[in-house]
Amino acid sequence: MAVNIGGVPYIPGMYAKRRPSAAEMANQYISEWDKRRLQAKQEQPQRGIPPTICFSRKIGVGALEVADILAEKIHYRVIDREILEHIAAEAKLSENTVSFFDERYPGVLNEFLALLFGEKSFIKSDYTRHLFSVVLSIAGLEPTVFVGRGTHLILPRDRVMAVRFISSSDHRAKRLAAVLKVEEKEAREKLDEIDKEQRDFFKRVYGKKDASPYEFDLVINCDFIKDPEVAAEIVRHAFTQKFGPELR
Repeated sequence: MAVNIGGVPYIPGMYAKRRPSAAEMANQYISEWDKRRLQAKQEQPQRGIPPTICFSRKIGVGALEVADILAEKIHYRVIDREILEHIAAEAKLSENTVSFFDERYPGVLNEFLALLFGEKSFIKSDYTRHLFSVVLSIAGLEPTVFVGRGTHLILPRDRVMAVRFISSSDHRAKRLAAVLKVEEKEAREKLDEIDKEQRDFFKRVYGKKDASPYEFDLVINCDFIKDPEVAAEIVRHAFTQKFGPELR
């Protein structure tokens, strides 16, 4: 979801480090997974999902920058909302992602989906089922840091380190204005629109009005933990404590 702020296009997740587009990254991941298919067939499949990190955040708080730093430290893949939505929306990419997972873990995806949809009776739309299938498949294909779209609510909770990033509206507006080099007033107005879109998404897909702190292993307030390197190290330490034996 791109918006214009002061005439500058902004995609949630942008920061000073310019990343490849969602389409470029999604196609790269699909290509890599395809190359590993033969190798995966020779490996002994493991039922289940490797330890996964899920970041939930208010747009503009800087969570993607923390995710990139963390992923480099622990050798994980970062999948943000733009990549996730691109794969979910592109039928061929989505089919490939799900089929890769099904080949390696026959029947497991259906088990997960049956459990999810049985517990969450409000999940009705085809889009939601499609999104959930892609999230579960990606999580099973490779150790992943997810950023956005409530992925901690989709994946098995005992396989997830769920982290919530929050900050004041002032912090978010100042940060976004600095990244895009626009007036703070314009950044603040667009953040209000983005927040509304995010609330509408969570209500439509999860039946939730907001994110309860009780959903998360860890909540980081970026008004006080300002350095993304420090935030990444806090998450890394907590993740190691939670899943230590499996990460060796």
